[in-house]
Amino acid sequence: MGTAVLEMEATGTVPNASSKIILGVKRMKEKQLNKKKWIPNKKERDLVWTALGMAFLIVFLGSWYYHHAFPQSFNTRTFKGVFKEFGSYARLPLLFVFSHYVLTVILRKKIVKNLVRTITIKLLKLTRQWHVPVAILSLALVTLHVIGVFLYGFRLDFSYVSGLIALIVLIPVPISGLFRYRKLDKKWHWTTGLIFTLLFLIHSF
Repeated sequence: MGTAVLEMEATGTVPNASSKIILGVKRMKEKQLNKKKWIPNKKERDLVWTALGMAFLIVFLGSWYYHHAFPQSFNTRTFKGVFKEFGSYARLPLLFVFSHYVLTVILRKKIVKNLVRTITIKLLKLTRQWHVPVAILSLALVTLHVIGVFLYGFRLDFSYVSGLIALIVLIPVPISGLFRYRKLDKKWHWTTGLIFTLLFLIHSF
């Protein structure tokens, strides 16, 4: 038995004591290195960077489309319909982002039990994992919508003013979201996110 173990260690199939120590030290160093980064979790960090890359691509291509599809004038009914569509596209991902807050409240208040609670927990894990990446993509669509509004020309009516107020409230949302990774936001992300969602829904509908 002992000979078999020694042979397995020699071939590398079973790590010996020294290799286990080296592996443990490497893992500790990786954890310390991750803690120094703003987003400690590597998988989450990769998702965020991927979403940021996609968001910049969406904004770039959308802006390019604006200027090449409407070279003569932005002050047309067709162009208005286009930038309004980008605002409409942002609704679904924003509702997904907001669902994270709803599911959290449901579990904290113990509104559901048994099987429904189990399903809610699984949904919460899903929305938590994709909360930031989906939020970033929705911000890209909102950015395209805002760019289109100002290219078209700002108007002093309910739709434009409510949108402007929602935009002002939106600014601290991603900033406070960054501070959440270091537990420094003091619930500002929750509060501003909720207010923005309500204002966005008022503006959209």
